[in-house]
Order: sequence, then C-alpha cells, then structure tokens
Amino acid sequence: MPILLSILMLLGGALTGQAAIQSRPVEYKHGDTVLEGHLAYDDAIAGKRPGILIVHQWMGLGDYEKSRARQLAEMGYVAFALDMYGKRVRPTDAREASKPVTALKSDRPLMRALASAGLAFLKMQPHVDTTKIAAVGYGFGGTGVLELARGSAEISGVVCFHGGLDTPIPAVPGDILCRVLVLHGADDPFVPPAEVLAFEDEMRRCGADWQLVAYGRAVHSFSMPGAGNDNSTGAAYNEKADRRSWEMMKQFFAEVLE
Repeated sequence: MPILLSILMLLGGALTGQAAIQSRPVEYKHGDTVLEGHLAYDDAIAGKRPGILIVHQWMGLGDYEKSRARQLAEMGYVAFALDMYGKRVRPTDAREASKPVTALKSDRPLMRALASAGLAFLKMQPHVDTTKIAAVGYGFGGTGVLELARGSAEISGVVCFHGGLDTPIPAVPGDILCRVLVLHGADDPFVPPAEVLAFEDEMRRCGADWQLVAYGRAVHSFSMPGAGNDNSTGAAYNEKADRRSWEMMKQFFAEVLE
C-alpha cells in the first residue's frame, strides 16, 4: 500500500503541474578557461521566462549560491549561478580565496568579461526570455554585478547584496543601460561611508536609474547564515536584513522584469 500511495502521489503531482525543479552543474568557457556554474529552473513551466544570473561571494560558487538559485527557480525564473574562478578553483579558507579575489579586483576588465561569459551562457538557455534578465551578486559578487552594469551589459537590472561599491573604472553617462539596486549593511566596515558617497556621486554623474537601501545594525555578509552572528567581526548574518533585502529584490524584479 505505501508503494501504491507513492505512485498515486507522483501521478497526482504530474497531473496538477507540480513544480519539478531541475538543478545541476554545467560547464562553459571563457576563452580557454573551463568554468563550472549551476543551473536551476522549474521544468513544469511551459515557455520562456526571465533569467537571473547569480555571482558568488569571495569563497567561490558553493551551496549558498546553489540554494539561492533553487529559490529563484521556485519563483519561476531560470537561475544560473556562474563561476568567476575556474572549474577546479574552490577556495577552502580566506587565504586561498584572497588570491583570485585580489587578481580580479585588480583587473576589472577581466572581472567584467567573466561575468559577461556567465551572462552569455544564461542567454543561451532555451527557457530564457533574453529580453528579461537580471543579475544578483553577494559580497565580491555584488561588486561583480555592478561592474557588469558599468560595462554596459544589456540586461534589465542588477542587485548588489553587501558588495564593494568602489571601482577604478567609474561609469560615465551612457555606460549603465540597466537599473541598479544596492542593498547595503549600514554598519559594514568593509564598505565605509566615504565609499558609499563616492558610489552615489558616480551614479548621479553617469545618469543611472539607481537605488541604495541601507539596513541598520547590519554589517557585511548580512544575507549569509554561514557568516555567524558576531557583528564585531565585520561580517555577520542579520535575519531581518536578509528577509527585508530579499523582499526588496522581489519588488525590484517585479518592476524591471514585468
């Protein structure tokens, strides 16, 4: 009887169009560099739908980004968590992570090119409506999506979660073609007030359509449960800021991907 019941439940799900999230690693390339990202979508949805590009934090593509990809797939998007480091480059500690992060922050054109390679892969997916794409990034990845925007990416919007806001190649009028949402920890010691003000001035000067929301009592990595809860370290999870910023992102998507 339990076996029969399971079969009936599966059949019932199929008949009612129950969500079936497909989530898997996928390979792609930037030049000769092999990269491995993670693709997630609901195959119970017919036709094309908006795509969301996810750029990982400084420890590289991991379970956190994959879980966010699944959440976005459950919302009806095609989500692709890209790889900025290379297929076999998965840092295990801060010392290892500092090498690729430093290299990419010192070479913003390469950072933009790697983000663009992930965007190109997402646009190739058959279920994606290429006229409705947004990018989200966390920490280092937040910096990455802002560089993607500064590089004139043809997408609808970018969302930066607790990312660095500085750049050696600031945008000028006409550079940013998409809308920009920055979700910032008001007490983030790694992104001090002077950097925030410089970013705001850059956005004004280049004429971007932008928003910056600062969350009180939140520091770096506020959306990441794995960051712990000690604000004195400079990076810590904040449940309220996590929940509020996710809702802000959803409102932003409703506007730019409509």
